[in-house]
Amino acid sequence: MSGHVPVMLDQVVASLAPRDGGTYLDATFGGGGYANAVLDSARCTLWAIDRDPEAIQRGASLVARFPGRLHLLHGAFGDMVALLDTAGINALDGVVLDLGVSSFQIDAPERGFSFRLDGPLDMRMARHGTSAADLVNTLPENALADVLYEFGEERASRRIAHAIVTARLEAPIATTGKLAAIIRSVLPPDRSGIDPATRSFQALRIKVNDELRQIERALRQAVQLLSAGGRLVVVAFHSLEDRIVKRFMTELSGRSAAPSRHDPRGLMARQRPDFRLLTARALRPTSQEAQANPRSRSARLRALERIAVSAQQGSTP
Repeated sequence: MSGHVPVMLDQVVASLAPRDGGTYLDATFGGGGYANAVLDSARCTLWAIDRDPEAIQRGASLVARFPGRLHLLHGAFGDMVALLDTAGINALDGVVLDLGVSSFQIDAPERGFSFRLDGPLDMRMARHGTSAADLVNTLPENALADVLYEFGEERASRRIAHAIVTARLEAPIATTGKLAAIIRSVLPPDRSGIDPATRSFQALRIKVNDELRQIERALRQAVQLLSAGGRLVVVAFHSLEDRIVKRFMTELSGRSAAPSRHDPRGLMARQRPDFRLLTARALRPTSQEAQANPRSRSARLRALERIAVSAQQGSTP
């Protein structure tokens, strides 16, 4: 699995707590780092999903290392229930989701995810459908600005969108290098050292792959699959992802704020939650990991556990 460094690996495995005989899902297989560690930590069975066909191909060597224990499924994690159903799996003891882009994708110029090396403006994880080039060359200026603002939280979205639309009148924008240069031409360097093109590239990647809606679908389906005592572990890398995960886990564990005393819903008895939050606050990478792997610096880990029926019955109101 060279070229791929799994983020917060020890914390992920500790939070998932794999056990012998258990059945688990790595819904974002990527480079196989989590899958390898989970299978090494317990005599369990692991199913793994990835929408990138290249990730599935790379995983063949790991399947050979764990015969009968690792099973790969090609598809989007937002379709995990249907994908697992085809394999006869309808209950899991744990699910892990790493919402970051695989290092293999970032480091391959031909995939078009990064502006560090020039390549075609693609960004499609599944290798089909609308590409980033399609968006920047066809979206109306206002729609393009909305994408940059909504998915990249880019304050200068309208200025960038105008520059892109102006540039594409001369020639289509076909490469990561050209797009990054257009963005840098209208934005001053960031004091933090972050490249001015970072937020716009993030926005386009999220839009191309419908990532936020996929995350929402995956979270709902993951808890649907969890058996009593089963755990959901999620590693997010930016605020949009983490906000969705935090809200979902907070509500499911009954930690959301109570209704106002003026709200009629406040008169209704609150049901005992079916889940408990394992991370009161998101876990962060250690300083050593953040220094060794700069891509891990923004990572946030949150975990949730389905409460066993006996634990619910024995709890006090």
